[in-house]
Amino acid sequence: MGMESSAEAPQPVRVVLNAVGQWIGRLGRIWVEGQIAELNRRGRMAYITLRDPVANVSVRVVCQTSVLDAQSPPPEAGARVVVHAKPDFYEVRGTFSLRALEIRHVGLGELLARLEQLRRTLAAEGLFDDGRKRPLPFLPATVGLVCGRDSAAERDVLENGRRRWPAVRFEVRQVAVQGDRAVREVLEALRELDSHPDVDVIVIARGGGSLEDLLPFSDEALVRAVAAAGTPVVSAIGHEQDAPLLDLVADVRASTPTDAAKKTVPDVGEQLEIIRQLRDRGRRVLKGGLERELAWLSGIRSRPVLASPVREIDRLTEQVAELRDRARRSLTVSLDRAGEGLGHTRARLHALSPATTLARGYAIVQRPDGSVVRSAAEPDVGESLRVRFAEDSLTATVDSVHTEDTTEGE
Repeated sequence: MGMESSAEAPQPVRVVLNAVGQWIGRLGRIWVEGQIAELNRRGRMAYITLRDPVANVSVRVVCQTSVLDAQSPPPEAGARVVVHAKPDFYEVRGTFSLRALEIRHVGLGELLARLEQLRRTLAAEGLFDDGRKRPLPFLPATVGLVCGRDSAAERDVLENGRRRWPAVRFEVRQVAVQGDRAVREVLEALRELDSHPDVDVIVIARGGGSLEDLLPFSDEALVRAVAAAGTPVVSAIGHEQDAPLLDLVADVRASTPTDAAKKTVPDVGEQLEIIRQLRDRGRRVLKGGLERELAWLSGIRSRPVLASPVREIDRLTEQVAELRDRARRSLTVSLDRAGEGLGHTRARLHALSPATTLARGYAIVQRPDGSVVRSAAEPDVGESLRVRFAEDSLTATVDSVHTEDTTEGE
């Protein structure tokens, strides 16, 4: 139930703070995990700032130095610990702290188990999927480098990168690569380089170390920041056997800082050799194509039609003349056959012609209207008839009609 108060009847500060102290006292003793951000010893007392490695929150822990010294080795700044403490509220100043009764190092096996759990969680969200990884630029103009101060990792990346491509430029951000400040400084450097307009790729490099030394590079906040970065990121943390979570989320994993330089910056000698090989291959292909075309052209030119065009014209002229003579002979034979057929037809017509019959002494008797008189009984006495001979005709008048039986004479 809340404390009753109003503007007319406010509660005194002591009452409020006393109530807060009572509420906090009800929590009882609890176990708290975190990373030691600061540790100060003052006489027999130790004052610790315990930081949450994921969220940007911390709490003050107070304990006797004997609680720290009970561990071997005693915890130092940057160590991950589990604290058995009692919540404490100091009413005089209104401050909250934890009074530590026991402090333990987070064991290696426990660390590995927690890292594995975090890895599964992030993998389930898709942060490690190959589909979201981006290819590195072929020839980066500027490479962002996040590394320790005056570290061997920095020298390896810079020397190997400039040896491979002297024109490459580096934007170097020196940060703490272990301890309680590492995650914060690496995050700041990553965001700064990611927003830099000239940086084409970012390399995060660190030399080898123990699991505890490499813990900042498995920090959830850093892993999520790399996944959200707009610039491709190369992870070069530790040696080949080391595998912080940063390796899984980065676009490219390099086994060492030297390997990171090789994967990020192309070797000018190798590229020139590749160009030479491609140029030689192109020259061979082009030369082979030209030789094939020249051979084809020579074959075409060696054909008779192109080797001696006049000879081909003469051959075609002879062929045309032969065809013309053949057509003339065929037409002459056809005309001769048609002429002979026409002569035979003319002879048959002449044999069947009435004029031929008349020439043999016969005559045709016709009336004035042109009709033919076929018997002596047909015309009437006094009727004028025309008698037609082969060459001429005459007109006769019927005086009398005499009929004779022709069959008797036969």
